Amino acid sequence: MNTEKVDLERWFSSEGKALLECLKKRFETNTSRHETCDWPSVQKRLEDRPEKLWSLQQMERTGGEPDVVAQDSATGAFLFVDCARESPAGRRSLCYDRAALDSRKKFPPQNSAQDLAREMGVSLLTEEQYLDLQKFAPIDTKTSSWLESPEAIRKRGGALFGDYRFGRVFIYHNGAESYYAARGFRASLLI
Repeated sequence: MNTEKVDLERWFSSEGKALLECLKKRFETNTSRHETCDWPSVQKRLEDRPEKLWSLQQMERTGGEPDVVAQDSATGAFLFVDCARESPAGRRSLCYDRAALDSRKKFPPQNSAQDLAREMGVSLLTEEQYLDLQKFAPIDTKTSSWLESPEAIRKRGGALFGDYRFGRVFIYHNGAESYYAARGFRASLLI
């Protein structure tokens, strides 16, 4: 978040307050995702790091439904990830990264998953985070989500994505330049 352009005090009194209420309700409704965490600790951490709230708001605004799924025992940081049942609607039809976007000469998508994540101040889920998220409930049963991909795969033109079909999680590969109306990305944010 560019704090030079945003009046944090004004933002907190309106949008920030509404976002905190939304996050609190989701947190209290989905306790199985964070059984060892309590909301007052999460809220304090958020209020102490207002620049991160902007990124959470971008996750929410694009349909991610972010929630806490883990806490780092060493630092106390909370991990927020997109918990929407399907890949966030406001982040679909994207190729994987800038190199893939630049390689599309015909019919390029509007953006790439990596570029949009960077603009939002978030990261794509890793394969491990995606598999962990699937333990709470099946996600991406009709969509799929780009995942952080190893450099060795990217060097060969590929990228990873995941979905849930036929009662199990699948992690696949695809050309990084590909994009589909039903493929987006899920974000993570450590606060």
